[in-house]
Amino acid sequence: MPIAYTRAPSANLNNCQLTHVDRVPIDAARAAAQHAAYEAALTAAGCRVVRLPPLPDAPDGVFVEDTALLLGETAVITRPGNAMRADETDSVARALAADFRVIRLTAGRLDGGDVLRVDNTLFAGLSTRTDRAGIGALTAVVGALGLSVVPVPVAGSLHLKTAVTWLGPAADGRGWLLANPAWVDPAAFDGINYLPVAPGDDWAANTLRLGGTVLVAAGGPPPPPHACGPVAITWFRSTSVSCRRQKRG
Repeated sequence: MPIAYTRAPSANLNNCQLTHVDRVPIDAARAAAQHAAYEAALTAAGCRVVRLPPLPDAPDGVFVEDTALLLGETAVITRPGNAMRADETDSVARALAADFRVIRLTAGRLDGGDVLRVDNTLFAGLSTRTDRAGIGALTAVVGALGLSVVPVPVAGSLHLKTAVTWLGPAADGRGWLLANPAWVDPAAFDGINYLPVAPGDDWAANTLRLGGTVLVAAGGPPPPPHACGPVAITWFRSTSVSCRRQKRG
């Protein structure tokens, strides 16, 4: 059974870092309820949910994906683009050490939300949170794991995985992506098919694939109707805002 690591949102969530969107007040109680629904959706999709220790003074702590990359038996602890998140990486490293070999990046800046794995390739977004030094540090670490890294420029969104989701392999052997071409150039994923989001549905590619299930945020636009065709996928509409979703308040 796959494991999904989560962390409860801090009551201080209103002070989270924001990029590309305007700050609006966040209802902490509603955020907690949405996060609980998100965890329920993960369970329904076949995951065992493991909650990391709370970090009440870390407004971005709920976004655990940014702090670690789980690559087989190895956990790569990242260097988030916001230096104030150092306590989060320490907490995640301690929690994962019992089950993973932990390696820390030592240079640059890199958010886990900017790293998309497709088979043995890690596509790493060059964004406002991830720089070339961070991607270089990642490349130096994962080569020994048999993985390669391909930088991908990101424009218009916080992270690479805000703009693109790997839907999985297909009969032609190339696989499929769901992508917003306004935020990331599909040509960067050479040799992979892609399904564009519908015009105006900028957030539609910001989903979460778990095996044959794709979680879609309840408040977001519907997935493209043709997206079920190339890959065997069940679209599961969560009752919450996904923690993969770009911080919108």
